[in-house]
Amino acid sequence: MRTYIGRQQAVSADDFAELALGTPVELWLGVEGESDEERAAREDAARDILADTPNLPDDLIRMAAQVIEDNPDLFDVTPPTRPARRRRAARKVVAA
Repeated sequence: MRTYIGRQQAVSADDFAELALGTPVELWLGVEGESDEERAAREDAARDILADTPNLPDDLIRMAAQVIEDNPDLFDVTPPTRPARRRRAARKVVAA
């Protein structure tokens, strides 16, 4: 199944989130190894976006609820089975 946001195809979950949000996911989550200055600049940009679109958190919740409603099989998760525990054979100690 192909998913499109506007005219753009979302190939991965990150693509879907970026197209739906209109911003890169890294803006909100950060990137590994970013410096303190990079993090501060990223957080400032995120604050500016939230100030310009105060309904963004509500829109995200609504979008997530819609995805869950449209794809209930996303949560059909079967827990992995654990291998049976092996018991060590009891060692009999003989007194000498």
